[in-house]
Amino acid sequence: MNILYLHGLDSKLSPEKREVLKKFGKVYAPDLDYYKDANAINTILNFYPDVEINTVIGSSMGGFAGYHVANSLFRPALLFNPALKKRSVPQEIPTVSDSWNNLKQIVIGQKDEVVSPQETLSFLSEGFNPVTELYVRLVPQLGHRIPVELFEAEVESFFEKLCY
Repeated sequence: MNILYLHGLDSKLSPEKREVLKKFGKVYAPDLDYYKDANAINTILNFYPDVEINTVIGSSMGGFAGYHVANSLFRPALLFNPALKKRSVPQEIPTVSDSWNNLKQIVIGQKDEVVSPQETLSFLSEGFNPVTELYVRLVPQLGHRIPVELFEAEVESFFEKLCY
């Protein structure tokens, strides 16, 4: 299993979270500069030309990019506090067919002070697609940062859904 992990705006994949992901496959985690690359989604899509990415995981700005990369590749995605509706850095969004039906599991911190939970839910409602298998988990006391324990539990839950 080839896992593409997309970090947030001023973040990187931590060694602890990398270890969690390595239990499920080979981890590809490009070092992205969303500030300098307004076309980061297309950059990501061309980053590993010889690798078949099987699943996409992203957090915050990486959740935004992951949402669109997963749709472009027709792959399942696990997204943590994805910046789907608004971003502090402009990004080009590629046009993708509306017929995608890839599974998406989205974890939203209800106390997120960076990415508005209400705006994320609004985006998901506005872009509702009846053929997408969508799991949304609202976590009452969760802010923007994802603790390793929660990350691990959500990753395990996600891969269980893929292997049913």
